[in-house]
Amino acid sequence: MSLDNLIDGRAIAKEVHAETEARVAGLKADGVEPCLVFIRVGEDPASHVYVGMKERTAVKLGIRSETTVLPENTPEAELLELLERLNADDSVHGVLVQAPLPGHIDETRVFSAVSPGKDIDGFHPVNVGKLMLGESGGFVPCTPGGVHELLIRSGVSVEGAEVVVLGRGNIVGKPMTAILCQKDKHANATVTLCHSRSRDVAEHCRRADIIVAAMGVAEFVKADMVKPGATVIDVGVNRVDDPAAEKGYRLVG
Repeated sequence: MSLDNLIDGRAIAKEVHAETEARVAGLKADGVEPCLVFIRVGEDPASHVYVGMKERTAVKLGIRSETTVLPENTPEAELLELLERLNADDSVHGVLVQAPLPGHIDETRVFSAVSPGKDIDGFHPVNVGKLMLGESGGFVPCTPGGVHELLIRSGVSVEGAEVVVLGRGNIVGKPMTAILCQKDKHANATVTLCHSRSRDVAEHCRRADIIVAAMGVAEFVKADMVKPGATVIDVGVNRVDDPAAEKGYRLVG
């Protein structure tokens, strides 16, 4: 893809932030102060960064933000009790439990314990079901929802397009596939979902009009896998060693 065709994600983010800020101001004018609660269990470095970014963005947009950090050895029952209290608190409008959770905690049980109406990550079975059924009113997982917004706002035609989604994870790959398959003028795509056991992944990619990469493998998509004019959205964040870099590593897709 030439530099002339690069999607300016930062510019689109500014548009979305401005719209969100206006909506928040409108809610406050009606006496409602939006509040998000972020929960992090343990000191996973990536989780620390992600939660910090989300909290700073929320505050910047005028949303009251609270972060609860629990020790790595927090019992699952204690986390579930916290979620029960937050579900019952009418002053809290959204709850986000940062993944991954420590191994002794059942992520599915925890995500299912968040009230569907406060499940801003879209992981509760009710919200997942609404997405799969094409029903409105549910929360959509943030990353695939953001990718869809990027495509729409950058004028990339999705309807009827051949799309390859690389990765079948519950956070990006599966919901991304569901979003692009919806009966909607900004969807209606023909989607191929590739994963670690897929054959001829490169060949699938060469046919694609749009590629969404979420494989969790650094620099997986090579130039010869992308046909001229195709759109590539890379949502992967991988750390690779780089002695020349100040921190000894660099982040790549």
